[in-house]
Amino acid sequence: MNHPATPSFVTLRARLPTLGGLALLAMLASFGPAAADDRPTLAVVELFTSQGCSSSPPADALLAELAADTSLVAISLPVTYWDYLGWTDTRASQANTSRQFSYAARRGDRAVYTPQMVVNGRTPVVGSDADAVRAAIATQADAGLGPRLSVEIRLADDMFEVHVGEGPAGQRATVWIGAVEPSVIVQVLRGENGGRRLTYTNVVRVLQPIGVWRGEAMSFELPADKIDRRSGTSAVVIVQAEVDGHPGEILGAALLRPVEG
Repeated sequence: MNHPATPSFVTLRARLPTLGGLALLAMLASFGPAAADDRPTLAVVELFTSQGCSSSPPADALLAELAADTSLVAISLPVTYWDYLGWTDTRASQANTSRQFSYAARRGDRAVYTPQMVVNGRTPVVGSDADAVRAAIATQADAGLGPRLSVEIRLADDMFEVHVGEGPAGQRATVWIGAVEPSVIVQVLRGENGGRRLTYTNVVRVLQPIGVWRGEAMSFELPADKIDRRSGTSAVVIVQAEVDGHPGEILGAALLRPVEG
């Protein structure tokens, strides 16, 4: 299906979701061995995708390529608004849908569609257009608009440790932590992708705030024994400014990657 939403994008048959309160405790998994890359994050790429959208699989494949680059934080956020087409997305959440709509509301362009990638919380790009996505990443990096804030996440002694570095005085941002499934394989039985076996990468299961950063270095500890445990799950931390209650530019991010083998 062609998924246009303004002149070139799909007009959605869905109401703007209401942004509700979020619980403070993140639903993360037990990790086993895990590693946080010490390289600075070049960019954060969010893919809004759907198992019910025939245009999404090429973008899902591109997201997997981007996720293999440890200088990028690349995550998938499956949305719910195509569920009415005959297949309910097994990983979609209303929170992901609300996040995409909130980005569009902040920009004022009403451009909500799948597949859509948002780079650094700033720039929307057709998610299957590899050249446009990589150009957006490079352009923002060259202009110094990528994440500049040091962010670390580690697992030690059954505690998740998050550290956010110091930044310019007067800045304010929300610190988000999310449970992420590194790889998900779904057999789609109905809808536009009916009969296809699809693979998804770094699928966000939940993304919740744990604090507010105000320019000073700060740290958080989350006890693992109080956090939901599911095997094979990773974690992401995003420090993001807000504009009139909507998500703005991403100041920093880190992905905790399970160690294979």
